[in-house]
Amino acid sequence: MYTTAALLDVHERTHRSIQGVLAHLEGLPAEELQREVPHFSYPTLAQQLHHVITAERYWLRVLRGELVLDQDQDEYTTVDALQALRAEVAADTVSYIGSSSDDDVNRIRTVTTYGDRQVDLAPALVVLRTQTHAYQHQGEIASMLRHLGHTFPSGLDFPLVD
Repeated sequence: MYTTAALLDVHERTHRSIQGVLAHLEGLPAEELQREVPHFSYPTLAQQLHHVITAERYWLRVLRGELVLDQDQDEYTTVDALQALRAEVAADTVSYIGSSSDDDVNRIRTVTTYGDRQVDLAPALVVLRTQTHAYQHQGEIASMLRHLGHTFPSGLDFPLVD
């Protein structure tokens, strides 16, 4: 059984890492965020981060019974815009978890996902999935930065210490 306290802890640590990536990107020329790197499903740094953040928003909405497919990536092309989006989504997830009990987050429920597909899911696993998903894309961002001739700072993987 997962606890809401553990989910909030994982969420906070993950978002601390995402904030570190965004802080690192502040030091790059703005056009680098939009420069395409071939062979990535989200070919720009801005699109990678937008995807990570809005995937969390998508799944939180699914858990709330809302099926909303955002097509707003063109609104989030700067570090400042992505930071604001991240803060908004993180606060919404914290609110969701914080208003749930341990039993609530572990209770399997039927939700509707893309394509009107009905799936039985436990909210705790959905939250954990969004957080591990962020690290997959963080690796892609690190690779993209290296392809663009930039560095990726160490210490942005899952924080083991506070």
